[in-house]
Amino acid sequence: MAELVVVPSARALAAFFADHNTRHWRPCQVDCCMFLASWAMWLGHSDPASHLRGTYDSDDGFRAIIAGAGGVVPVVERCVASIGGHRADGPQLGVIGVIGSPTNIQRQWGAIFDGERWLVRFHDHVGPMAARPLAIWKI
Repeated sequence: MAELVVVPSARALAAFFADHNTRHWRPCQVDCCMFLASWAMWLGHSDPASHLRGTYDSDDGFRAIIAGAGGVVPVVERCVASIGGHRADGPQLGVIGVIGSPTNIQRQWGAIFDGERWLVRFHDHVGPMAARPLAIWKI
């Protein structure tokens, strides 16, 4: 059965961010990379990170997965592929990306572009972060 997927809009993004700001940080549920999976599900996709759910319960556990994969980009790439997403040429409203350092995997974050800037999930809120995009996908 085909998924009914919503086209990202400023209104949908604002509602998603407002909802996400009510959630408490919980590794493997509400964190910087599950933030991207939650956005995909908000749009109507199946859970692109279902294979990761329950596999870690701390920030150190998440870091171990990232280290094993060689960075955040390969982890997100696999998730995006599972829902038929594809690389985008540049940022546009509603795309997801990995931003940060190309050489330090501890300084890479999953982010969503709101049409003006990248937003990431911090421990206590969703907020902007100025960093270099390492990869961008349209979902």
